[in-house]
Amino acid sequence: MAEPRLIDRHRAVMPDWLALYYDDPLEIVHGHGRRVTDATGKSYLDFFAGILTNAIGYDVAEVSDAVRKQLDSGILHTSTLYLIRSQVELAEQIARLSGIPDAKVFFTNSGTEANETALMLATQYRRSNQVLALRNSYHGRAFATVGVTGIRGWSASALSPVKVSYVHGGYRYRGPFAGYSDADYVKACTDDLRDVLLTGTSGDVACMIVEPIQGVGGFTSPPDGLFGAFHEVLAEQGILFVSDEVQTGWGRTGDTFWGIEAHGVTPDMMTFAKGLANGLAIGGVVARGSIMDTIASNSISTFGGNPVSTAGARAALDYLLDHDLQANAARLGARLLAGLRAVAQRHPVVGDVRGKGLMVGIELVEPGGTTPAPAAAVTVLEECRRLGLLVGKGGLHNNVIRLAPPMTLTAEELDEALGILGEAVAAADGGR
Repeated sequence: MAEPRLIDRHRAVMPDWLALYYDDPLEIVHGHGRRVTDATGKSYLDFFAGILTNAIGYDVAEVSDAVRKQLDSGILHTSTLYLIRSQVELAEQIARLSGIPDAKVFFTNSGTEANETALMLATQYRRSNQVLALRNSYHGRAFATVGVTGIRGWSASALSPVKVSYVHGGYRYRGPFAGYSDADYVKACTDDLRDVLLTGTSGDVACMIVEPIQGVGGFTSPPDGLFGAFHEVLAEQGILFVSDEVQTGWGRTGDTFWGIEAHGVTPDMMTFAKGLANGLAIGGVVARGSIMDTIASNSISTFGGNPVSTAGARAALDYLLDHDLQANAARLGARLLAGLRAVAQRHPVVGDVRGKGLMVGIELVEPGGTTPAPAAAVTVLEECRRLGLLVGKGGLHNNVIRLAPPMTLTAEELDEALGILGEAVAAADGGR
């Protein structure tokens, strides 16, 4: 009897709601540089990097050596009940990089945990469970983070420990303010924020949490300066500002190290995860010390900031800084946007090309209008795979192709990807 296929075994023991890409899901078994190989031996240029997590690529010697050194010590885990040198050193580095005064850092295992922690800190500090979030946002899959997620397809429950009011601002291509100038858009969204505070809350709001670029929402972002305007409104009432940098951190957006810096804001807290350790499980919160220390009860994180993940994270962060990958993201990101906008001019199935640095979205529509075209996005996803390129997919209507290659991407690899994307978009546009 033939052994059951891996996909059949997966479906038998894994939840039905655990999403898989592709009609014929692939198993990735090897990686080097910006390329991965599947179980059949086919190689792909990876432009999604484990959902922005393998930020500096695959098989990076400096990261592997740091992890191997820690493994050779025999200590894979001790818990936060003991001092962990690499954890302290990493926290010192992130506190400096954050720009937050008197910053302290708490490590978790994921972005979801990081955002849950930030919400707990904010509600405790402000003695309120009222939270502001953006429409079209995604902040995680746990109880409070689902509560502040503004995309119906990712909201598993209406139950929540926080009372959430949603404001406009994250998704500019659609909505009542689509087509506004930058200045008018900022004014309209800021007016909406003031109105929501006045009518949708009872005052004493704990915090606002935002993604500088909405990830799952389709790599959407407002004009630079919107969150600066929001921050001025929030500061009038002492409301904390939390920037979810799980996808935008570590220089990926090119012009700034943190996504929120494009808005001239130093937040009270930032959350991070994904690209920090180049594939190892780690997340965390960096916050003003007075906020971080607001919890009076005992608390630990059994696995958060463990010796292996923090050793790998320190090596990955040092590599990123030493090789100025932020500058590479800015330079190649500009070329990627220009190349895709040239593709869009040829193919009306592309409604919008947007993003910053190496974080770019392609929104697909029915030609001649703005009606979402999720089937076209599936075609692009599948065609890219057939041609040897892995990309992501998302957005409120599942009609956005998400591009976020490792930040070590080369110009030659970018040109290769643009060629494949051009062919894939043409196929989605009826072969035109």
